[in-house]
Amino acid sequence: MDRHRQPSTVSCLWQAALVMAALVAAPASHAQDKKAGGIYSCIDSKGRRLTSDRPILDCLDREQKELGSSGTVKRVVPPSYTAEERAQQEAKRRAEELELARISEEKRRERALLVRYPNQAMHDKERAEALRQIDEVIDAVKKRSIELNKQRHDIDLELEFYQNDPKKAPAWLQRKLEDNTQQAQVQARFLNEQNLEKQRVNARFDEELDKLRQLWARR
Repeated sequence: MDRHRQPSTVSCLWQAALVMAALVAAPASHAQDKKAGGIYSCIDSKGRRLTSDRPILDCLDREQKELGSSGTVKRVVPPSYTAEERAQQEAKRRAEELELARISEEKRRERALLVRYPNQAMHDKERAEALRQIDEVIDAVKKRSIELNKQRHDIDLELEFYQNDPKKAPAWLQRKLEDNTQQAQVQARFLNEQNLEKQRVNARFDEELDKLRQLWARR
């Protein structure tokens, strides 16, 4: 029997198969080694359960669990911040959320403003209408004030019979004088309020116009 005979074809094929299997298994083994670091899991401040292959930024202020490939807890990672740092982070987060909300609301108002006033003519027209309504109220107040002044003139003529001393006048005349005085005061206050309202309306439209000019220029 020849001790130096060549390996059989079957033997060569078997060896090649073993080599190929080793090459295929190598990447899979490498991937498993890469995952061996575990999965991090936590519940953030909003109650959401988060998972990641690395420590979770939204849970740095609380415990995180590192899970193995089988889902078992390998270890518990403690919070990375002190109580003071957590409070500062929360305050910063709230401030950022408020700022984002403010910016969003500002953009919404700008869009609404452009829809309502596509040009200055529309804005001027609405300003004029708002002021016209106030002027109508002011005119009515002034007319009422004139009527009250006439009534007061008649009352003063009546008081001449009593030496212009209301205390000497009869009760009905005293009530008439008191009522006239109160109504005149009410009308005076109302007139002052309407004049202030007119100033506020003009100021509001002036502020809107400044903003609109910027928005119109960006279109």
